[in-house]
Amino acid sequence: MEKSFYVYILASKRNGTLYVGVTSDLIKRVWDHKNKLVKGFTKKYGADKLVYYEQCRDPESAIKREKRLKNYNRKWKLELIEKSNPDWRDLYEDLITGFPDQVGEWH
Repeated sequence: MEKSFYVYILASKRNGTLYVGVTSDLIKRVWDHKNKLVKGFTKKYGADKLVYYEQCRDPESAIKREKRLKNYNRKWKLELIEKSNPDWRDLYEDLITGFPDQVGEWH
């Protein structure tokens, strides 16, 4: 089985604080954020709702995409989230119930 890599955006609330990250285990990483096991930015600002993610084919493309997303301005990130998740649902529930929403593009 091929390993997947993900770029994701967490939010504290709709139009709230945003965090962009990368991981090879999206479910575990978001669980860590939700349970405040990740020290730093997300814990401090309460960014623990998975509002956007993309699956990438390899770690290099995931890291490259993460860096690009981090460099985009806030307005662009909000538009990206709104385009695929207009209700700002927490997509983590879809992942753990086995019905993932295909949110981001494949890279």
